[in-house]
Amino acid sequence: MLAKGQTVIQYMEQLAPKHVAEPDDRIGLQLGTLQKDIRTVLIALDVNDEVVDEAIELGADLIIAHHAIIYRPLKQLQTDTPMGKVYEKLIKHDIAVYISHTNLDVTEGGMNDWMAEALGIENTSPIHDMHNEQLSKLVVFVPKSHHQEVLDAVLGAGAGWIGNYSHCSFNIEGFGTFVPREGSNPFQGQEGKMERANEVRIETIVPHAIRNKVIQAMLKAHPYEEVAYDLYAMDLKGRSLGLGRVGKLKEPKTLAELVDVVKEKLEVPHVRVVGELDRTIRKAAVIGGSGGRYMMKALFRGADVLVTGDVDYHTAQDALAAGLTIIDPGHNAEKIMKVKVAEWMEQKLQEHKYETRVVASRINTEPFQFV
Repeated sequence: MLAKGQTVIQYMEQLAPKHVAEPDDRIGLQLGTLQKDIRTVLIALDVNDEVVDEAIELGADLIIAHHAIIYRPLKQLQTDTPMGKVYEKLIKHDIAVYISHTNLDVTEGGMNDWMAEALGIENTSPIHDMHNEQLSKLVVFVPKSHHQEVLDAVLGAGAGWIGNYSHCSFNIEGFGTFVPREGSNPFQGQEGKMERANEVRIETIVPHAIRNKVIQAMLKAHPYEEVAYDLYAMDLKGRSLGLGRVGKLKEPKTLAELVDVVKEKLEVPHVRVVGELDRTIRKAAVIGGSGGRYMMKALFRGADVLVTGDVDYHTAQDALAAGLTIIDPGHNAEKIMKVKVAEWMEQKLQEHKYETRVVASRINTEPFQFV
């Protein structure tokens, strides 16, 4: 069975929710329709003419890319311009394009976590805070016979995180009363008679973004025809989400040694470096894409080095004066997302028995040559 386009994007937004993106970021469906079966999904960093040709050759119905193909409002769509030809090809071959940009950068388990993990940066936190998760408290009453089943379903759907602790809940036994009325189909009890049921009250924390998913999992596992549950808004804030990651290296390295790691793990042939190559690096920061404007925030977080792309001349001078070293692997280092998103999406589709194929683009969209 093939997955529908909406299903594929539903999974993508579990990885990178749209609400965590920067304001006015060009994300989401930019071209085409999701109202169709998807035979093949192509994961790409950019969408250019070569990538579209690759998608056509693969029989792809959907491209999920990191960088937008429509960044500014179009006043006209001419098919004799370079990008106009790209749009024309996509439309002719019914290939939809979906963009996951800063939401993929910010989300936990996304772009910046992949880059940090590749470089051996541990115990990370965001460089630039953008969001604090909104939290709710879920309270549900369950018959003792199904207590563990419902608890497992709720926690398995992502509820119950407090800081670095997962599966947090409070459970207390009591009894509930109800009278099944005409037309009811009670799990226990008889129509018209007061029933006293031995039940367990389950309380747990639910991130606002996944509350519907958690409630659906709870209702599916619960045996009652009418489930008694409450969802309370909380002033308490959850995890902090933001751009970049900063943390300690698994083991200290010289700047020169870390340069070699960056080139190997991010698969870039050349980097630009600011600072003394023999300096010891203990704490490192990384931001995918263009992160030079967060240089001072990385420094304030105690970083010895910032790994990011597109660093300009004056930012490099400021970093040198402030004592922060920089490794610039270029914007194209974000290509790490192609394989990572493809692996994640393939696993989600296989879990649900879909036969939709997922392919990481093999096209190198780096525009620069080093001579």
